[in-house]
Amino acid sequence: MDWDKLRIFHAVADAGSLTHAGDVLHLSQSAVSRQIRALEESLNTTLFHRHARGLILTEQGELLFDATSAMTRRLDTAEARIRDSEEEVFGELRVTTTTGFGSLWLAPRLPQLYAKYPDLKIDLMLEERVLDLPMREADVAIRMKEPSQADLIRRKLMSVNMRLYATPEYLERQGTPEQMEDLSTHRLICQNVNATQVSAGAQLVKELLSHDIPNTLTVNNYFGVLQAVQAGLGVGVLPDYVIEDFPDIQRVLPDVQSNDVPVFLAYPEELRQSQRIAAFRDFVTEEIIAHRKRLRGLALNA
Repeated sequence: MDWDKLRIFHAVADAGSLTHAGDVLHLSQSAVSRQIRALEESLNTTLFHRHARGLILTEQGELLFDATSAMTRRLDTAEARIRDSEEEVFGELRVTTTTGFGSLWLAPRLPQLYAKYPDLKIDLMLEERVLDLPMREADVAIRMKEPSQADLIRRKLMSVNMRLYATPEYLERQGTPEQMEDLSTHRLICQNVNATQVSAGAQLVKELLSHDIPNTLTVNNYFGVLQAVQAGLGVGVLPDYVIEDFPDIQRVLPDVQSNDVPVFLAYPEELRQSQRIAAFRDFVTEEIIAHRKRLRGLALNA
């Protein structure tokens, strides 16, 4: 099969329209249409159902799109390997992690990475869904549990705990809880126990709610919880890595915390030699070492 026709077919299937595919490929709609017709004729099959709202793949089209998607991923991997210089770090790196960790810990530290590698382009994907690294939905992931997918290189970075925090202003106004039962007179800010989150966090929230807390605010990520805590709305359940970067909040009930949550960095085996991956991995490792030292210093001075 003609690779140019396959490339055009893949773009049309991905865009769902001849016009949008033409814009991506810098071709006219008529030129794209001719190539699709020629491909269908060469295969003696129909690849798309034509509808007023766009194009929908036929069963045969789905089979071909699966094949071109796999080819595209392999080409992307090959390009990444070719472009990874032994001496320079540049190009796009797709990083995925949770909304909380990405927004509260990783993003504020990226200026140091860009200062060292100004030609690096980070595509930061923050979501709770676990992206498929072997299928190249992302290049590298930081996850709050050990990855279970095969063919991944993984490294444990650290462990975190969920703890209770509030602002000094809130505690001065509402009083500082001395024991779990005291939380019944406070608003608890947390993720819903049924929301996507680490199991240790959900278990801690369940335990807290068992103490008859009538007033709650639930948010679907830790960034939102932090904003509500900083606004003085109540006592929030947050990961302990917020302490260093948000000194305007303080810990409440210091004996209460979740079980350890392991944090792993993972990337596909096929990207083992990637200089971009190595640069990002080393950067995160160095930042975590520095982060631990600063937290120890804060604990000693407390």
